[in-house]
Amino acid sequence: MTVGSGDTLEATLKEILVEDLFLDLPAERIGDDDGLQDVLGLDSLGFVELRAQCEQRFGVKITDAEFTPLHFRSVRTVADLVRTLRAETAGEHVAVPK
Repeated sequence: MTVGSGDTLEATLKEILVEDLFLDLPAERIGDDDGLQDVLGLDSLGFVELRAQCEQRFGVKITDAEFTPLHFRSVRTVADLVRTLRAETAGEHVAVPK
């Protein structure tokens, strides 16, 4: 599944959290800035699966250097990372968000 034109990265990430990582919360109740670990309770295996789902669904490669708590803090930070990686893949030079 890829992101459709009407979907936002954030909405798709929330769907991944609910449908693929079995978060026991409706997607519409997940805030963009909710902490993935401290608010939503994602564990280490969940983070690895989220990384894999992002790579598969969004067509990006997340390196070990990019797979950090800073980039995987919230739905918003993961979406920002994916946007940056997609821009780099498209040939644009964009700094990874900090």
